[in-house]
Amino acid sequence: MASVFSLPEPLQRFLSKFPLHTYPSIPVTAKRPLQRPTLWIAPPRTTAIDQSTNSDVLSTDVECLKWQAYIALRGLTNITVRWDISPEGGIDGCLPCLHIPGVGDASADLLAPRTIPGWVDGQLHCPKDPLNGHRDESLKDESHAWVSLLEGVVHAALTLSEHPQPIFYQLFQTAAAGGRDLSATLSPPPAPLTGLSSLLPSFGTNITLSSIQAQYAEAIASLSERLGTDRWFLGSENPTALDALAFAYLHSLLHSKDGTRIEVTRRVNLVDWERRVRTQVEAAFNAA
Repeated sequence: MASVFSLPEPLQRFLSKFPLHTYPSIPVTAKRPLQRPTLWIAPPRTTAIDQSTNSDVLSTDVECLKWQAYIALRGLTNITVRWDISPEGGIDGCLPCLHIPGVGDASADLLAPRTIPGWVDGQLHCPKDPLNGHRDESLKDESHAWVSLLEGVVHAALTLSEHPQPIFYQLFQTAAAGGRDLSATLSPPPAPLTGLSSLLPSFGTNITLSSIQAQYAEAIASLSERLGTDRWFLGSENPTALDALAFAYLHSLLHSKDGTRIEVTRRVNLVDWERRVRTQVEAAFNAA
């Protein structure tokens, strides 16, 4: 149905000088067709790849390293890693992401971390285990407690041991690129920003550095005692998600400042366990 409204003649003549042209969409072609599953991770400590040892494929980010360890400890190999993609390019603005090649006519797909376990189960053709690899329900519940300890006190100590960033970088760093908030890892959380710079009076309790360090030392001692001489944590026959998480933190702690690293190096069983698992994890990945 034609419109009852029309533009004035002078305006029509003016707009006719700027005709609207539409063009067909340009098909997106992959520069390098995806041949193998590729895990997008935060960069490793160095980008120089030692082809003889594959020693520079482990991410410096604990979250990325956890998923690297999970994939490797489940038994998958020949996985590619790339670190030339910023976190904003991942799903929900975070890394890691798993880029898997398409099957048949299907296009390649990008998976968020929460869907990686399901993909691994499909690759191994194994049903979902309700016990997550543990012998019984009580050990499964205990694993949740260890996960909370690692992601709480140990993560806080690791964050505080990192080298401080320039003040201008901290001011202009976005929330999406800032990683986990330290206040979310501490129990109880630190006091909010109130008092001098706020209309609200100050309240809450600040957690001192010495308190975090004491809790961290106790946590590492407990972790070492629980591992003992077992091959895997909690005496599991095969590695579980807890082992992947523990490796990610132990490996990162062994590359942290002296005060934080020494708590791990004092425990010979943790150092030997990390070295053995690291060999398996490194062997599972290749640089893109």
